[in-house]
Amino acid sequence: MSIAFFPQHSPVPALLVLSHLRWDFVFQRPQHLLTRAVRERPVYYIEEPVFGEWDDSLEVRADASGVQVLRPHIQAGHPAAQSQARTAALLERFVQEEGLQEYDLWVYTPMELPVADRLNPRLTVYDCMDELANFRGAPPELRQREADLMERADLIFTGGHRLYESKRRHHPDAHAFPSSVDARHFAQARLGPADPADQQDIPHPRLGFAGVIDERLDIGLLSELASTHPEWQFVLIGPVVKIDPASLPRLDNVHFLGMKSYTDLPSYLAHWDVALMPFARNEATEFISPTKTPEYLAAGLPVVSTGIHDVIRPYGDKELVRIAEGAGAFGAACAAALAEAGTPAAEQRLARADAFLATQSWDRTWQAMQAHLARAAQRHSDEARRLAQGFAAAADD
Repeated sequence: MSIAFFPQHSPVPALLVLSHLRWDFVFQRPQHLLTRAVRERPVYYIEEPVFGEWDDSLEVRADASGVQVLRPHIQAGHPAAQSQARTAALLERFVQEEGLQEYDLWVYTPMELPVADRLNPRLTVYDCMDELANFRGAPPELRQREADLMERADLIFTGGHRLYESKRRHHPDAHAFPSSVDARHFAQARLGPADPADQQDIPHPRLGFAGVIDERLDIGLLSELASTHPEWQFVLIGPVVKIDPASLPRLDNVHFLGMKSYTDLPSYLAHWDVALMPFARNEATEFISPTKTPEYLAAGLPVVSTGIHDVIRPYGDKELVRIAEGAGAFGAACAAALAEAGTPAAEQRLARADAFLATQSWDRTWQAMQAHLARAAQRHSDEARRLAQGFAAAADD
């Protein structure tokens, strides 16, 4: 990917992004969108602070994509509100020193909204990728911060249809942008890449999961499946977050391979027989739209999922993904997927998936988002012009 370099006083409004995710964590929605945004405009990705015994400072580094990653280093020992005020001061000074005369604010984390209190963006966008208030350990004030953000936002984008149905009741300019896919990247799995060293000795059939391993994963379901089907090998790729690793099943046919780079994922998926989405049905999964659904399909894999709203519609309804609840039904669906391999039915299912994915891409998603931003900016410009004309008319009188 080519890197875009912009003059200090770029004619294209910069994009300042407040996120709760580290840039170098799992490559997901923010990275997909912002590595496309940076082809057109300067992008500054502002991480949550790190705290320690140091003076306040702002670490700035350029990612290979061209995105500038900002990490505040804030002196420890201050109340949360004061720490955010100190971060806001750092960010205000950075914007001034960079000469950012016009910019848009793109928010993923309502909790960090006070960090933007000293900024004056052209537009404010809330890209709501999850219902964060439903996640384990969410701060109690998160819902109020989100309400404040939605009042301030010019646009709201949501990471799925279920989330859109919730947020559109609170904002007149909300739009659903469910998880998309870089189909070309994951289609590399179909080209026969070598089996990675830490996976190559695991027998087949392999049933795999790639993603963050947290409270959204149904550990009980996974344990029961692995116990009931010792002939199947369960391969899990991804970091373990917010749950006790000791709670994970430790069985001979369950393999935790840890976090892998986005670049390497197709090589792992290429050697799976079935891809799994064994999500729990809880508050944290009520609004999710898993990015891995189209990624698994682009890799050419049969997919089995629990009944997540944004998986049922559209993937289950189009018979691209098998939907099953409970260990018995889920195991039967996995068995059916294994049995279908190599048959005309499997080829037809893959063809339907490819036809659907041909209408999806992160490039299209970003272009559609840009169109909404351009429309909102024009609306602001028209309102400012009407206001100026009103003042001029009043002065003439």
